Amino acid sequence: MAFKKEILEIIEPKDIYVGKEDAPVTLMEFGEYENDDCAKANEVVKQLLEEFEGKIKFNFRHFPQTKIHQRSLKAAEASVAAAQEGKFWEMHNVLFSNRRNLGTVSLKLHSKEAGINNKKFLELLVDGTFGWQVQDDMQEAITRGVKQVPAFFINGEPYTGKLSFADMSKQIETALKKSKPSKQAKHHA
Repeated sequence: MAFKKEILEIIEPKDIYVGKEDAPVTLMEFGEYENDDCAKANEVVKQLLEEFEGKIKFNFRHFPQTKIHQRSLKAAEASVAAAQEGKFWEMHNVLFSNRRNLGTVSLKLHSKEAGINNKKFLELLVDGTFGWQVQDDMQEAITRGVKQVPAFFINGEPYTGKLSFADMSKQIETALKKSKPSKQAKHHA
């Protein structure tokens, strides 16, 4: 019995969304938790989720810039760990608020603030339980040609405008318009 290793079913970052599941527009970001521009972008994302409630869903993918931000990798793993308990968005926001303080022990404190009561949280981080999920995201970012963070995609298309609420809203409006006709076409088929 003692030797039986529990197999952990891990919810992958690509399957973690904030917002309405069947929203017509998906906003995806590759980012990391120690980057100031990502923190600024997160505030824009919060506004967008509010403005387009029910019309967009947000998917955050991890691309820690480990050469300059050594702690961003464990922070990414911490948010994947939080997602396993349905607390991704809470942890995501706590991490950005505390982006100057992301040592492994601090991550445990942040998890409490995000409402996570898992006694093994620190153990999971130290063991690198969610390391592969972060590596998968990093690989996908590279495959998609992401060079720096934050990098956004709207319905899979790279977003090249300014990281402002006004500019991103326009792109989302355009994506919403594009998404409507295809739905009608499906109904006629």
